[in-house]
Amino acid sequence: MAIKSTYNDNPEFASKIRQNIFRFIVILVAVVYIAWLGYLQIIKGNIYRDQSEAQAIKTVVVEPFRGNIFDRNGKLLVHNEPSFTVTLTKNDFHKESTKLLCSILKKDKTFIDSIYEANTGVSRFTPIKIHRDIDFETVALIEEFDESLPGIDIIIESKRLYDFDGHYAHMMGYTREVTRDQLNTTHRYLNSGDITGQNGLEKMYDKLLRGKKGVEFVAVNKVGRKVASFENGKSDIPPENGFDLFLTIDSRLQKRAEDLLEGKRGAIVAVDPSSGEVLALASKPDFDPRDFSGKIPASLYNSLRDDPGFPLLHRAIQSRYPPGSTWKMLVALAGLEEGLVTPDTKIFCKGYFKFGGRSFKCHGSHGNTDVDLAIRASCNVYFYELALKLGFDKMTKYGRMFGFGSRAEIDLPNEKKGVMPDTNYLKKRFGDHALKARGRLVNYGIGQGEILATPLQMAVYTGTIANGGTYYQPHIVKEIHNNITDKVEPLAYDSREIPIKKKYFDIVKEGMFGVVNLAGGTAGYAKLSSVDVCGKTGTAQNPHGKDHAWFVCFAPLDDPKIAMCVFVENAGFGGTVSAPIARKMIETYYGMDTIRYSPPTIDSLQLDSLQITRN
Repeated sequence: MAIKSTYNDNPEFASKIRQNIFRFIVILVAVVYIAWLGYLQIIKGNIYRDQSEAQAIKTVVVEPFRGNIFDRNGKLLVHNEPSFTVTLTKNDFHKESTKLLCSILKKDKTFIDSIYEANTGVSRFTPIKIHRDIDFETVALIEEFDESLPGIDIIIESKRLYDFDGHYAHMMGYTREVTRDQLNTTHRYLNSGDITGQNGLEKMYDKLLRGKKGVEFVAVNKVGRKVASFENGKSDIPPENGFDLFLTIDSRLQKRAEDLLEGKRGAIVAVDPSSGEVLALASKPDFDPRDFSGKIPASLYNSLRDDPGFPLLHRAIQSRYPPGSTWKMLVALAGLEEGLVTPDTKIFCKGYFKFGGRSFKCHGSHGNTDVDLAIRASCNVYFYELALKLGFDKMTKYGRMFGFGSRAEIDLPNEKKGVMPDTNYLKKRFGDHALKARGRLVNYGIGQGEILATPLQMAVYTGTIANGGTYYQPHIVKEIHNNITDKVEPLAYDSREIPIKKKYFDIVKEGMFGVVNLAGGTAGYAKLSSVDVCGKTGTAQNPHGKDHAWFVCFAPLDDPKIAMCVFVENAGFGGTVSAPIARKMIETYYGMDTIRYSPPTIDSLQLDSLQITRN
């Protein structure tokens, strides 16, 4: 049986067309294969090579930006800019690289030894921040010698930028690397090398401002270098920037306060008497917080600490002085509320007051003096007698009503308490006989002796009188911007009513109006033609030198908008030193800076030479 050949039966099977199709398929497969190999080796070669070299997955901390700070009008005061920081991971660093690293950073060869010594308790796998705020030249050198510097990395942090005129030093504070003592005590939640607020608002609101660190997962090679992102960053945790703060501060008024105190030792505190919002808070001498931004010279803090002007001292909330005659409104309110005097009660002033064999002087011979004239002319004799009628316990009672003897609880750290001596204080300090020595009360009547107050307390006290008896907790931060909820949230503060009848506050306020605006008043230098300024001068006796000058005031008489304390150390009389400063502050507040002012003369005030008071 013959077998038929398919080839012979189908001559078209081996036709030219079939051969060409077969060749095309073979060539196409070859081209695709070659192209894929080229893609893998040329396009993806570096990626796969890095992945093949990867030895482990490493976590890299991503620093957040600190929150911004704005003034009451939305002006940006404090924000940030990127800053490069060098880190060292002890597990990866080779001691042979020390010489090269120190050369690049321009450090002594013992630099690395000091880093190791200061971070003995830090894990070998935790990056240590060893040099902040490096320049681009240093960044380029470290990148150039990358292979020779295992364990050395550059991370991006931020440093503070200050966009205000002036200093805001004690109020704003500054940031600095957390200290070892802080890590062991109050800042256990931080790590070595972290930046934290060290004073002022930066410290008080540090946990809100600092934000939350993020984490980036990366593949690293055998020398610890990043070779790829892990899972294309899908597992990374982004950082959360800090909350923004919106202050009650008027930046224009703050600048004016700092300028007016330049060259002096003292403080200015201005508040809104209807809310306790702080409009300005200045203390001089001070320092520039810009010096603490970024890389900080080791000698900076020591030079400020050793400065004889004590620029680190926040005089507005930490210095305590006898309030002098600014205390007299409180004594008047206490006497009126207790019924010891009425608005018409007159006490005869013949220029001095004799008690216990001593003669206590007045500033002039005021004759029959009621409470209004006593405040206006600052008659000591009136308040000597009234203080004796009040006694120790009632003096203490009313002093504590206005917050004296305790902190005002402003939202700043390190505020000092004033001193409001009660019977226990006097017994402890002077013995049981202290309460029998009622001559001490005579001094208390004019704000001398053991009574001590801060300028902040005096401003809040004045604001309480201005608004008719509501004590508002002073505060600087009004609102925060919550970055989690993306909402602006107001902060709540305390307030309380002083249990004194409003009509008595009105009587005292009229007396303060007379201090500035009427004949016989002691603060004519604070007078303004367009605004009813009400105030009280004071001179704090200083056994170590020239007296201190006080002036407290508010404006206007009806519906007060601003209350203030101006205090100048070793300056003399409040009426001639502090009152003109307060007037200029009020001019700035009301936008009257360009108005020329001619201070009143003695003749224009029609003062009798015997009645001119200097406090």
